[in-house]
Amino acid sequence: MTTTASVQFRTEFEPLVKHAYQGNTKLMGTVRTRMNANAKTVSFPKLGKGTASLRIPGANVTPMNATHTAVTATILDYDASDYSYVEDLDKISFDEKQELVKVCGGAVGRGLDQVIIDAMIASSFATSVAITEGGSNTSLNIEKFTKASALLNANGAPQSDRYMAVTADALMNGLRETEVGSADFNTIRALVNGQLDTFCGFKIIMIETRANEGGIPLATANQRNCLAWHKDAVGLAMNGGVKTSVDWIPEKKSWLISSGFAAGAVTVDTDGVIDVLCY
Repeated sequence: MTTTASVQFRTEFEPLVKHAYQGNTKLMGTVRTRMNANAKTVSFPKLGKGTASLRIPGANVTPMNATHTAVTATILDYDASDYSYVEDLDKISFDEKQELVKVCGGAVGRGLDQVIIDAMIASSFATSVAITEGGSNTSLNIEKFTKASALLNANGAPQSDRYMAVTADALMNGLRETEVGSADFNTIRALVNGQLDTFCGFKIIMIETRANEGGIPLATANQRNCLAWHKDAVGLAMNGGVKTSVDWIPEKKSWLISSGFAAGAVTVDTDGVIDVLCY
């Protein structure tokens, strides 16, 4: 409950509310998504590789016997809610209900990202980029970009729809790389723009520090799991979309502002998710 508003009544409020920096959803659309109403689990099928055989006239065809497997995402419910006390609303100059809608929306957006991140971290990485790639105890560098790309290439992942989630520190170190920042190597000219959008075939997504949700976790005390993946390698199942409601609760003499979603995620193909270890 927003119990701190009463201490501010002696001061006139600025109508424009400054929200705490908190980020929002950044990973929706970077994974394959299945919307299933009322589902509790969703299975993502995976069909194995096949091999062409020499055709011999008159002989029976040789079946490939491609393997069929499936992984299951379990859908769980997530909510972000808060009360807006009706007597407080007459004493402040901004619409607290509307501002809490924004706060709740940001919370569920970050929560949805965390579901996706946790699913990739929980997978048994088939391949990874070592902390020593490009030097001893290195952060994000050109060698790690190219190594992650090479691993996906070797695993047969398509060239399009590749993403990399990195922390602010890793992004800063990546921007310091000559090949990344120089227009001779990178037409985006990352250092001029102050940000890195795409590089080495990856769409770069910076995940800020998310202490409450967890964000991109540490692998060890000094190593961070940055993640590179192909869109089809990770499945997200949702029981409908994000829902937001504003309800009057008489017993509380308050408005209950609530946002929520029901979702689960799973790594479908470990060949398409690369752990990029950064110091």
